[in-house]
Amino acid sequence: MAGFETDAPVLDGWKHVYSGKVRDLYVPADASVTDRVLVVASDRISAYDFVLASEIPDKGKVLTQLSLWWFDQLSVANHVISTDVPAEVDGRAMVCKKLEMYPIECIARGYLTGSGLVEYRAEQTVCSLPLPAGLVDGSKLEPAIFTPSAKAEVGEHDENITYEQAVERVGADVAAELARLTLDVYTTAEAIARDRGIVLADTKVEFGLDPSTGAITLGDEVLTPDSSRFWDAETYEPGRAQPSFDKQFVRDWLTSDASGWDKSSGEEPPALPADIVEKTRARYIDAYERLTGRTFAA
Repeated sequence: MAGFETDAPVLDGWKHVYSGKVRDLYVPADASVTDRVLVVASDRISAYDFVLASEIPDKGKVLTQLSLWWFDQLSVANHVISTDVPAEVDGRAMVCKKLEMYPIECIARGYLTGSGLVEYRAEQTVCSLPLPAGLVDGSKLEPAIFTPSAKAEVGEHDENITYEQAVERVGADVAAELARLTLDVYTTAEAIARDRGIVLADTKVEFGLDPSTGAITLGDEVLTPDSSRFWDAETYEPGRAQPSFDKQFVRDWLTSDASGWDKSSGEEPPALPADIVEKTRARYIDAYERLTGRTFAA
């Protein structure tokens, strides 16, 4: 299984098998145990398909703790078995069911922004779904829409696809259920977030088949600043880019004159300045605390 080269920790009882942009995956050292995986969220941060040289302290703990909180709020089956993990990764790891993951990413959009806005401005569609005229950056979509994307190889960019293309990849019945579950997750989470003063603009979730039950099961992370766009409800204003709690802050710095980096150059981005690192960390923690009502403990 290909992945990124990382300094993933050596963990007693577990064998490291894969590193993605943010997560390190382990399987039990006991080869007879094949139904579970240890998912460890690192402090790495990615942008524009690069893993940046700078890390965001405590980011992995925020992602894991927020995902665990959301799993408890949702009625959708998820992959978590336990949080009884090695001490070295306590707070940033979960023991999870080993799922057969579907080869699409499931995106729910409740507001028009990002790549959807780019397509809408050109075609008045998002993933070929026609939308009303006159929408602007940040317009609310009613109802929210399901817009899948195709998973790319590590280091490449996921590609938006049509619903029909999703059907080609997973079959009509599975595609319909993935769409239903994705919109169910979004609708539930959007209401919870709104009650806490946060606009959930969109979110990406991933599902897999649980071989032991035959059920479509929510995997990976869920509703974190890495997989979702969170905006402050007090400052939300359609017609402009919205200040966010997610890593858009890092993307904005990388594409500013201050970074000196040319996005189209193909060269790796520069390291983040200390103040950008700290402000990004603060945004992640702020999202966690506002959503959960808990104080983050590093």
